[in-house]
Amino acid sequence: MAGRRKAEVNQKSCVACGACAKACPIGAVAVWKGIWAKVDEAKCVGCGRCEKACPASIIRMKEVGA
Repeated sequence: MAGRRKAEVNQKSCVACGACAKACPIGAVAVWKGIWAKVDEAKCVGCGRCEKACPASIIRMKEVGA
């Protein structure tokens, strides 16, 4: 059985544009203190919309737990 997917932000490369936060249908992504995007893994359902919306391509979906 495959694990679940969660979004992961490369915070060193994030420019805090907010595109990912706007794309997230459940509010699991937010721009933290205007510095970078942060994912609430408890809320993230792994839909990948934030990954597709990121103009810098620094969000990746990762496999977590089974």
